[in-house]
Amino acid sequence: MSNAYSLARAGRWFLESGIQEPSGGVARFYRSEIQKNRAVSTEITGYTASAFINLFRLTGDQQYLDRARLAARFLLDHAWDHALQTFPFEHPSPAADIHHHAYFFDCGIIIRGLLAVWLETKEEQLVEIASRAAHGMVKDFHTGTDYHPILQLPGKEPLERTGQWSRTSSCYQLKSGLAWHDVAEITGDAALEAAYLEMVAFAVSTHHGFPEGAADSYRRMDRLHPYCYFLEGLTPMLHRADCAEAYLIAQAEVARHLRELAPSFVRSDVYAQLLRARIYGAGVIPVDRAAAADEAAALAEFQTASDDPRIDGGFVFGRRDGQLSPHVNPVSTAFALQALEMWRGFQSGIAPPCLQLLI
Repeated sequence: MSNAYSLARAGRWFLESGIQEPSGGVARFYRSEIQKNRAVSTEITGYTASAFINLFRLTGDQQYLDRARLAARFLLDHAWDHALQTFPFEHPSPAADIHHHAYFFDCGIIIRGLLAVWLETKEEQLVEIASRAAHGMVKDFHTGTDYHPILQLPGKEPLERTGQWSRTSSCYQLKSGLAWHDVAEITGDAALEAAYLEMVAFAVSTHHGFPEGAADSYRRMDRLHPYCYFLEGLTPMLHRADCAEAYLIAQAEVARHLRELAPSFVRSDVYAQLLRARIYGAGVIPVDRAAAADEAAALAEFQTASDDPRIDGGFVFGRRDGQLSPHVNPVSTAFALQALEMWRGFQSGIAPPCLQLLI
């Protein structure tokens, strides 16, 4: 691992960069070239709530728990639409420059963020809203055979699907279905567990060839990111032979495509997701330590160093044709710091975080 990586600086970026607004909402990313945050995203706020809990458990620093609570309060008090029983895509929604949409994937990430905070605070409202949102996902998005990726609000009409991965129903949605499994573990909700298992079967039967869904090499790299979501959503099921086999195939495919594409375009989050997948899957697939060490070292190179606190310590989105992206990204940072700390722990014989805390 590169000596450049610093957990302390990554944590400080989350605290001091302004990526989290005073309301608790978190911007999609910081555009360093124009010195401006993107709009607040409910999904990214969910991811960041999980990241703060991860940081709190790693460091014991109360600031991280306080910020996790702030993010959760934003999601409960501002983002959650009580009338529609869902989480709109961005905030405020509707607004002049924001599409009034709900994304299936985003809702699952938000639920998991709320439950990560619940693991520390045991605040009942977190589970209550998480459960209502989970049932809303099944009710609103289910077609009978798969799940619509995006709904137009307030009528909840499905948007037309396209070839873009985020506008399809595919194996990547299993990461959000993991939220149903998480809620069911806490509440004993058999209907949500059944919905998760139904999605596992769909994802395992349809994941083959997902990266090749884009002929363009740049778009193929973009598809490795959601293909890793499939791995993450499958992780609780590795005791099943069919799931372990699918995990082995998908992990190998991600690694192969990543090696092939990285010289021209690479996303930092894919390095992080693959490294986490290797460690969480170690019980069924022996970790290729040499490959993991290379991925950890490559990932560490995306952490920024700057006198500007809006940048310093965060991880950028990726590198294209040798040039780093100007986008300092909270999801890239959250995935990276968790992956790099898991790699440190793995080498020392320390178990990874429980699956409920997989960001």
